[in-house]
Amino acid sequence: MTTKSTKLPGLGKQYDITTRTGRHISVVAHQDGRRFLGFYQQDDPDACQATVQLDKEEAASLAEILAPGESPRLGTCEMEIDLVTVRIPLSGQSPYSGEPLGATQARTRTGASIVAVLRRTGAVPSPGPDFRLEAGDTLVAVGTREGVDELTRIIAGT
Repeated sequence: MTTKSTKLPGLGKQYDITTRTGRHISVVAHQDGRRFLGFYQQDDPDACQATVQLDKEEAASLAEILAPGESPRLGTCEMEIDLVTVRIPLSGQSPYSGEPLGATQARTRTGASIVAVLRRTGAVPSPGPDFRLEAGDTLVAVGTREGVDELTRIIAGT
């Protein structure tokens, strides 16, 4: 792993990290505490794929999570809830193939939430009720074990 830092006069400092697997990640640390994370393509270390802006508080929380050692002291409350995340394939035989997501009534019927839909073309986070499902989609659902099991049966049409 290599790390390089570059002063950015009047702005702050840029830190470039190349991981052992060859991934290039950049952090621009502004003097006012804001941070920008940059993620670069592996085959072209100069082509930025995405950036994420973090304010001072968000940057501190992320740093605490990433730091090795004790569990982070997050500014949120922790609850012991038995939730699971599952991926549910949507086949062409599903009664919901070609239908809007709202037609599943997933949350009402099972208590489980469909939080994303994975397609060959990419992920669709937080799809709305009008989002049209297609055969080959994979639904990402969160809920209790019982809820996601029931949702799996509903999506399969069994």
